[in-house]
Amino acid sequence: MTTPHRLPPEDLFQKPPVFTSVAEERRHRKERLAATMRIFARFGYEEGLAGHVTVRDPETPDHYWVNPMGLPFDHITVDNLVLVDGDGAIVQGRHQINLGAFNIHRQIHQARPDAVAVVHTHSIHGRAFSALGRLLDPITQDACPFFEDHALFEDYTGIVLDGEDGRRIAKVLGPHKAVILRNHGLLTVGETVDAAAWWFVAMDRCCHAQLLAQAAGPLTSIPPEIARLTRQQIGNHLIAWNSFQPMYLQIAKSDPDLFGSGE
Repeated sequence: MTTPHRLPPEDLFQKPPVFTSVAEERRHRKERLAATMRIFARFGYEEGLAGHVTVRDPETPDHYWVNPMGLPFDHITVDNLVLVDGDGAIVQGRHQINLGAFNIHRQIHQARPDAVAVVHTHSIHGRAFSALGRLLDPITQDACPFFEDHALFEDYTGIVLDGEDGRRIAKVLGPHKAVILRNHGLLTVGETVDAAAWWFVAMDRCCHAQLLAQAAGPLTSIPPEIARLTRQQIGNHLIAWNSFQPMYLQIAKSDPDLFGSGE
């Protein structure tokens, strides 16, 4: 007899923290944002002025924390993050931001109230895969969380100088966790910084795996019903949050300066 498939019991996993104050939650989100930039530096996701993560402020939801433009990812601390309003005007911080990137991110945040964080970098494998103009195939277990849960934006028109392209990207993203921007790269969202960052790392690795597999020969995909089941099992927010924790613990230990002054 075939054993019925079940979702992993939630009590096997850690739960995201619950906060007693807005200040505590803000500090937590900023720490995870700074840690994400350090982690992305380790993965080689940095590319000149490109690469940005926005995080919704817990007290003022139409304001966003973002990494400063022009600082190396592995130099970023909690102290030099920048707070901008919904128009991209700097509210707090001494550095400039990538306004073209923000034109995309703000439209996604506005369209998706559940998206606490939006992540986009010009990762090598994400860029290479985006040039194929196709979605990821469910060729491995790790690709299944994205099965029927990512989209393809096919209309690259250059640097985003106003909100119109951002609105169109947000519309294509819809309710999904990720979108492939053709000829550009990957973008992911999450209910926490941790989840959004994990989905980006996982998706970039899936792009790498599929590029390697395609180069070697014909692809063998997991059947849709099994890919869909696997997505239900491991493609949720809780699994993504937990998957990020080992990376966070490692960077927090190796790079304690990311926490800044602690104020």
